[in-house]
Amino acid sequence: MKPLRSLSGLIDFDCAARWGSFKLAARELHKTPAAVSLQVKQLEENIGFPLFVRHPRHISLTEKGQELAIATGRMLADLRAKVAALQRGDEEAILRISTTHSFAIKWLVPRMHRFTKQYPELDIRIDSNDAPVDLHADSTDVAIRYGPVRDGDPTVLFRERLVPVYSPELLAPGQAALALADLPHYRLLVEQSPEAWLQLLNENKALKGKYDFSRGYSHWGVLVQAAVAGQGVALVPYGIAFQDIVSGALRRIPCRSAPFANGYRFLANPHKEHMLKVQRFREWMFGEMREMSAQLDKV
Repeated sequence: MKPLRSLSGLIDFDCAARWGSFKLAARELHKTPAAVSLQVKQLEENIGFPLFVRHPRHISLTEKGQELAIATGRMLADLRAKVAALQRGDEEAILRISTTHSFAIKWLVPRMHRFTKQYPELDIRIDSNDAPVDLHADSTDVAIRYGPVRDGDPTVLFRERLVPVYSPELLAPGQAALALADLPHYRLLVEQSPEAWLQLLNENKALKGKYDFSRGYSHWGVLVQAAVAGQGVALVPYGIAFQDIVSGALRRIPCRSAPFANGYRFLANPHKEHMLKVQRFREWMFGEMREMSAQLDKV
């Protein structure tokens, strides 16, 4: 296999493939048609297979040429976007996101590829920190923060609901699913206190029997991970458990979810909220949250 020695041939090939003509490609590249044809010919000799079928009055891509044209077009588009971002300067090229540990690990990072696929020119820097964030600092463009939310606040991304979840590993042979009535037979994992569990069971008129609340955690992300590991049935924020529910690592027990005072807010550095990178991330975040919210009542 010969190494690819020059990118210049790829640029001429990409242009000729888009136009279907050496003459029109030459006009875009400010070259002669003969120069473009020669570059493509040298590329073909280098890679060892023809890219075009040369007809008397036009050219057409070979099957391999079509495949390479798609790959080359994507590569050059990403390269041009990256160069343009760098030319605009660091402020437009890098998106700095501050968020909490649980949200970063269990929600944002697993789906960040969906954002970067849309905007590959952006360099993403995620700082997971539960401490208060200084939105005026240059080190932060946007912050996703968890805490009490109120209706009508335009920064609210999603108001959390608490849902009971369990690992399929907890099911006995032949058992299809768990119901609220099964909970007295399982350890119920809590976040510090069983109060939320008791509220959910009461609202679903399922507060019966004796419950085992002997395992508590101080961090929502750790609580979700404990449920994934099969340590018991956990009552967790839907957003934090969402990725594991989608993947099948966790299942929800069918019931009415419990209301919660907390949720997530999208906060932007006031000096940077007008920037395109911040606007694009805001639009993407709200879209992802709407999609997630639509799944909440589908149990």
